[in-house]
Amino acid sequence: MKHVENQDFKTPPHFGDYLVERGYISSTVLRDAHLESERLNCSLDRSLIAADVVTRDVLSKANARFLDVEFINIKASPPDARLSDLFDPAMLVRYCVVPWKKTGSTIVLVCESPEAYLSFVSHLEIAGENYEFALGKRDQILHWVTKHYEDPLRRKASARVPESESCRGWARHTSQKRLIITLSGLALFMALVLAFPGATLGVFALWAILTLFVSALLRLSAFAAELSSEPNQAPPVCPDKNLPTISVLVPLFKEREIATALLRRLKRLTYPKALLEVALVVEEHDSLTKTVLQKCALPPWIRIIEVPEGTPKTKPRAMNYALDFCKGDIIGIWDAEDAPAENQLEIVANHFHSAAPELVCLQGVLDYYNSRQNWLARCFTIEYAAWFRLILPGMAKLGLAIPLGGTTLFFRRTVLESLGGWDAHNVTEDADLGFRLARHGYRTEVIPTRTGEEANCRIWPWIRQRSRWLKGYMVTYFVHMREPAKLYKQIGLWRFLGFQAHFVTALSQFILAPILWSFWLVLFGLPHPLEAYVSHEILVALGLSFLAIELANALINASAVSKPELKHLFAWVPIMHFYYPLGAIAAYKALFELVAKPFYWDKTQHGLSLSQFQKKTNRLLPPRLSSVELQSGHKSL
Repeated sequence: MKHVENQDFKTPPHFGDYLVERGYISSTVLRDAHLESERLNCSLDRSLIAADVVTRDVLSKANARFLDVEFINIKASPPDARLSDLFDPAMLVRYCVVPWKKTGSTIVLVCESPEAYLSFVSHLEIAGENYEFALGKRDQILHWVTKHYEDPLRRKASARVPESESCRGWARHTSQKRLIITLSGLALFMALVLAFPGATLGVFALWAILTLFVSALLRLSAFAAELSSEPNQAPPVCPDKNLPTISVLVPLFKEREIATALLRRLKRLTYPKALLEVALVVEEHDSLTKTVLQKCALPPWIRIIEVPEGTPKTKPRAMNYALDFCKGDIIGIWDAEDAPAENQLEIVANHFHSAAPELVCLQGVLDYYNSRQNWLARCFTIEYAAWFRLILPGMAKLGLAIPLGGTTLFFRRTVLESLGGWDAHNVTEDADLGFRLARHGYRTEVIPTRTGEEANCRIWPWIRQRSRWLKGYMVTYFVHMREPAKLYKQIGLWRFLGFQAHFVTALSQFILAPILWSFWLVLFGLPHPLEAYVSHEILVALGLSFLAIELANALINASAVSKPELKHLFAWVPIMHFYYPLGAIAAYKALFELVAKPFYWDKTQHGLSLSQFQKKTNRLLPPRLSSVELQSGHKSL
């Protein structure tokens, strides 16, 4: 990289005194900001902006006067568009810089701050150029850059992940072609059923039984690994001077009251605001959410990122677009309805500070704040308590690669970018990314910080959500199994077997659930269709084995809700057996959509429980949540 000749900033520690002399801030504010910037090892500008004592634009103008540089009105003096091809658009939006004009061999860069200029030029690799800077308004700079580079930024958001690791190539196959292949397969299946009904049923029953036992073995092994392991020691506290800058993405789509609740929750975070950036990611044509946010007084550490119209209209595409706008070294994700623990980001910073370089992802625990609402909400909470508190950490302790949840995730930015972010076409981008991390030699850890979420508490929204997850599981499995030998080489035998055990058994158990249910006939003394081929004793033994597996699952679920905050769910554990059949309905819906519309994002409705929950607690929600208004559902592609 060529050495960059920077302008003389004339900045010994006199800029703060200049602000006081010119009446921008008081001496008390300056003293506090200096102490904060020294404690956090960040610039005075960032401390002042985070404290909300001076606006970003006012500070930019003050910097321009103090440093005797131009303050450019981008609207009045547009940049020379010919310079744009020299720079990476992602770098321009990340550091809020626009190439303005060229004089001789010197390019003038308009930046939002001197700090942004220094950070930007330190990453440049253009030889033979010198740089000077001018200052301007952040909104004007970003507006020009995003409009000028709209097409490349939009294309990048849809295709950051290499095609060899993405499912977007499926778009080349028409729905008609997929339908023909599917109908041909169904015709062959029906022919086999008609010609060999007993043998066909026997093959499917054998596969269902095999995957059931493998699934049970995996769950019990993870359960035992988690219970038998020593409690994880809390990592050393990260010194304030070493705290990372954290950017958290919060994708929103057609939310109204839930957006207001989210803002109140975010304001309770205790992480230093000079090192925090929360990006509310909103679709360009989502007028409902944008109207709500425009009425909110956002603190300076919360910003809105507008995603231009494009396809597919999915959460991962929106996050891919927003990623380039983030300044953080750590990238996090929360959902719209999340209520993160107030000290969650400190816990994340502590873990990353003391972790080995290969640990690049931290997964938090999800809990549900409406677990008392109805039967479905209770069962959902029990299921996820077992998954996040026992099974997922147990799988990690067994050395297996784990599928990620869609929220309370935190990544080292450099690795996330090197892997291409998220697959914009995969509707379970989180599970896919978890295994892509493992394929490239990285590790994920489950950490003991919790985020409150809303358990889906209505039957049809639950089925729609679960069908999207199952469709994404199918897509993820097919993508990673394109080249089984390569996958095996990348993750090794143990993780390869774990991958098969997790995905194949999960999908098989949902799809073939009716076959397994048929074995309950034997325990009730009723005839079974396979009795003509298998002895009654074997069928009884299988039925008893299935009962034992149900009891083992009940033990896992009961252990998961044994914590004081979940003990009210203990009595509901026995009826989980009647909850799981809903997954079979979702699985058949997922199979249909896999053929008809594989990239369709069936959005989960948020806010279905807020009015009832608000009556029970004022801790997490704002006073006015009785009139939740949502519009859900993305257009099918």
